[in-house]
Amino acid sequence: MSESTSTNKTDTVEDGIATLSLNTTSNPELEWPMNKVRETFINYFQNHPKYPHTFYPSSPVVPHDDPTLLFANAGMNQYKPLFLGTCDPSHPLFSLKRATNSQKCIRAGGKHNDLDDVGKDVYHHTFFEMLGNWSFGDYFKKEAIDLAWNCLTQEFGLDPERLYASYFGGDDATPPDLEARDIWLKYLPAKRVLPFDAADNFWEMGATGPCGPCVEIHYDRIGGRDAADRVNADFPDVIEIWNNVFIQFNREVDGSLRELPNQHVDTGMGFERLTSILQNVDSNYDTDVFLPLFAKIQELTGAPAYSGKIGAEDAAQNYRDMGYRVVADHIRTLCFAISDGAHPSNDGRGYVLRRVLRRAVRYGRQNLGAQLGFFAKLVPTVVELMGGFYPDLVTKQTEVTRVILEEEESFSATIDKGIKLFNDLASRALASSTPTVFSGDDAHKLFTSNGFPVDLTQLMAEEKGLVLDVKRFEEKMAEEKLLSQEDYKRKKAGGSGGKNMAMEAEQTSHLLKTLHVKPTDDASKFEWDVALTDCRLDAIYLGRGETPDGIGFVDTVTPDSETGELVVGLILNKSSYYAESGGQIYDVGTIVVSGHTVTITSVQSYGGFVLHVGTLNPSS
Repeated sequence: MSESTSTNKTDTVEDGIATLSLNTTSNPELEWPMNKVRETFINYFQNHPKYPHTFYPSSPVVPHDDPTLLFANAGMNQYKPLFLGTCDPSHPLFSLKRATNSQKCIRAGGKHNDLDDVGKDVYHHTFFEMLGNWSFGDYFKKEAIDLAWNCLTQEFGLDPERLYASYFGGDDATPPDLEARDIWLKYLPAKRVLPFDAADNFWEMGATGPCGPCVEIHYDRIGGRDAADRVNADFPDVIEIWNNVFIQFNREVDGSLRELPNQHVDTGMGFERLTSILQNVDSNYDTDVFLPLFAKIQELTGAPAYSGKIGAEDAAQNYRDMGYRVVADHIRTLCFAISDGAHPSNDGRGYVLRRVLRRAVRYGRQNLGAQLGFFAKLVPTVVELMGGFYPDLVTKQTEVTRVILEEEESFSATIDKGIKLFNDLASRALASSTPTVFSGDDAHKLFTSNGFPVDLTQLMAEEKGLVLDVKRFEEKMAEEKLLSQEDYKRKKAGGSGGKNMAMEAEQTSHLLKTLHVKPTDDASKFEWDVALTDCRLDAIYLGRGETPDGIGFVDTVTPDSETGELVVGLILNKSSYYAESGGQIYDVGTIVVSGHTVTITSVQSYGGFVLHVGTLNPSS
């Protein structure tokens, strides 16, 4: 690794895969400025003599093609088609064997949501970077652990005596990962190789599907002691820095595990955490990732300098430092989300962004004394800090600034009145017969009349010593959410009769290796008015778990004797049907096979195989 403080960066993208040379201007006063940390990690894997990795750029934080996610929340998200065995052979991902990058991540809303915790402590973020390396059917546990150990101790020079490793210790349903344990014992003494349960050391994509044990690497910030009892105990001085997931099983419907045909490695290391360790500070917020933002916030607001206080100490200064952390974190989230195509709105991820923005503006105005427009003025600082590695920030700077300023102005029209109304309602609650409860009706009033998201009202209530009653508000939101979910389920099911018609790694592998079926030729999917010739039915699919082997393929089918109907999936050698992709709905119609008619109600693509799901006509 070169010790020079600046290099030149160019990104050349060929067939979706980038050739990277980094251009980062480092802070000469720091041995490990943030850009050097990121550069060192990527160079280590990209230029490894035995296992060179392809630099595959971060996906957008807005996963336009994955309706299961509000935002990309982990480095593995864009690689899910490879883990599931559903990647289209024509996609650049399909050729990857090893990859590395720094992934942009947002955890605000949905299953992984850190929004409510940001600002209260010194380590939660809504936006963060995840350094990662991946192996797709290539190297596995031994190599992954060797690579991680050498990266941390040789490239970054971390003290081996401060490192701890945790592995999956097993449970009633799953055996322990003794293989990973024994590999770690080559590097660490047994007292620093620790077993934990599935909650900490077994990763699953969902109730069914790819899964596997993981090993976590933890770092003791203090050192010179036995800190084994502080691992995974939520102490800020012993933190997890790197997770290595070994995707080797498929979780079946009955809960059993089946070995995957190809085994993968998925790793993720917190960029901000690693930077704080290398810069020898106790908090991510004390690194050069955030300090320039704090300086700009102080310049714009005139507030006293950031002092790193939390809890009661911060409460004594009107939660000023919490305000600094909230504003700095949230401007990063909004800059990346908007530059990647999301805008604040009243539903979905847009509503999450609106909540993030309004939370930041409230803290800026009420806790830091900021004036209208201050938040948008932070955009150039984010671009200066991050634009060298993420050039979309540079090209979208004008748009990002405009969107944030418009939202800020819109909320500012009601925020001062809303804060006054909240204070009046809170005073009334404190003087009532239930002086610990803030009314759900009042929260709804703030939401509808002043645009206060319920979580913002909840946070403000907590600062007053009140607990918000959110039941009525949640009931109304839940009703709308339920309608949306049912609509999505109906669309994806496509009349599946309750069967699981999705295909995963087992199905695509069975088609290729057992049935010797080639991926579907769908070159005619845009030619709806041209008849196809030489079409052939290559496979019939009844759904996961619908056959004795659980895979779901059969040679012949017969309609149900009672209903006269049968839901089937057809795999053809070629198809003119458009499979759902990129936000565009699938085609519907009919397919006639030897005089038998199937009414097609859903078309999906899995690993290049176009699956036509429909109902076999009773008369057939």
